[in-house]
Amino acid sequence: MTLEVGLDQLSRGGAPLTRLRGSRVGLLAHPASVDREFRHASEVLASLGVQPRVFFGPEHGYGGEAQYMESVADGQHPLTGAPVISLYGDTFASLSPREEHLALMDVLVIDLADVGARYYTFVWTALLAARAAARKGVHVLLLDRPNPLGRAVEGKENQLRSFVGLEPLPVRHGLTVGEIVATFLARDGLPLGPGGALSLVAPRWAGEEGWHWDRPFIPTSPNMPTLDTALVYPGGCLLEGTNLSEGRGTTRPFELVGAPWLDGKRLAERLNRSGLPGFVARAVTFCPTFHKFAGQICRGIQIHPTDRSRFLPYATYLALIGFVREMHLESFAFQEGPYEFVNDIPAFDLLTGSREAREALTSGEPPVEVAHWMSHTEPGSLLEEARSAVNKARYTNDAD
Repeated sequence: MTLEVGLDQLSRGGAPLTRLRGSRVGLLAHPASVDREFRHASEVLASLGVQPRVFFGPEHGYGGEAQYMESVADGQHPLTGAPVISLYGDTFASLSPREEHLALMDVLVIDLADVGARYYTFVWTALLAARAAARKGVHVLLLDRPNPLGRAVEGKENQLRSFVGLEPLPVRHGLTVGEIVATFLARDGLPLGPGGALSLVAPRWAGEEGWHWDRPFIPTSPNMPTLDTALVYPGGCLLEGTNLSEGRGTTRPFELVGAPWLDGKRLAERLNRSGLPGFVARAVTFCPTFHKFAGQICRGIQIHPTDRSRFLPYATYLALIGFVREMHLESFAFQEGPYEFVNDIPAFDLLTGSREAREALTSGEPPVEVAHWMSHTEPGSLLEEARSAVNKARYTNDAD
């Protein structure tokens, strides 16, 4: 079975490439925007006779060097000298392309690899860019990629809006970047398809039994080095809303959890007895080289998924955080202060999407009960809505 992402298909020619060759083009991409031959989207476009006039980079930058919540400056493309515009600066306004840059193009190509969690900001960068392009009459061609976590869904839709949840989605949403962008542009009332605001080259694969990840995982950001990291991330990112180390500054971010004051052995025992499926928690020590507790020995655990089909990352880490709070009431705290351009709402609430989980845990509700309740997703029509939007936006097999 061979998986082809949108960028793979572009090289075969057809209507999308014809359109690009006759247009002024911009490119929104990052280091994981590569084809099956590991060629970056900019290289693929250049080889096909399409030279972008302007490049855009999401959080972490076009080159992927910046840490999370670190503003990135504009620059120049090292090979072409074209402007590289940061879509992650010091303000919320910096998250969208500016009019003077959109005026340089007729078509904006978006190719961003994602990891399937609502708070991974690339989907919102893509949506903001598509909305800004639509306002200026710039067409968006989105080269889509599969969600590496598949179609599994976990967590309630967010009630709070921020750059870790610009629109309502479950935490683990089971959608692709293209499906999300197409869905919300359709809700905006924008026309989809080659003649509208957005066209899309969808992933495809040989065989009828579905796809599997059949190529090496390219790190999508500095702390997303492996597919294992992506698997735990829908839960592990919640640690950003606490004073626990999420393993930044180690080689296993989000899999490692700890603090100098944490009893890792007891936490591992409680998690392993929790009844939550598909993982083993192992007591560890580690020393982050930067970020929380830099240079300090932390005690904690590593989460080892053992059954990907049953593992519930969001529920597991919610329970983990609840257990740590019960065990170390005097030391544990939810983080305060600015988080992703919001100053007056705790980061944990922005991540979970409401005050419910934090208030339930601080009121003494059993952590496993809170985890099950918050991770439950009501059956809905989001996937069907996304498929409908994509069918309107995508190039047909005859045209791709």
